[in-house]
Amino acid sequence: MPSYVALMQWTDQGVRSLPTWGQRVSAAEDLIKRNGGQLKETYVTLGQYDVVAIVDAPDDETAAQIVMAIGSQGNVRTQTLRAFTRNEAQRLIEKALT
Repeated sequence: MPSYVALMQWTDQGVRSLPTWGQRVSAAEDLIKRNGGQLKETYVTLGQYDVVAIVDAPDDETAAQIVMAIGSQGNVRTQTLRAFTRNEAQRLIEKALT
């Protein structure tokens, strides 16, 4: 199943509602599960991004729908990256160089 790295920045609304952050993460995890995916891990980070989430989803379209649904709540701005495992990257490289 494809993996995605979601880089998130809290909006002003998200900062004001920090006391409910844990509940929002649980709700996002439920949303991801209902769409056939899995929230692998969530990190609060220092620097440009406030939160980094690692998510598995069945495909790019499902991942985009999940991120749109989460972003539409107004608590975070997201930037999502498709992540390839070492083995997936090796296969891509081998195909590209043949």
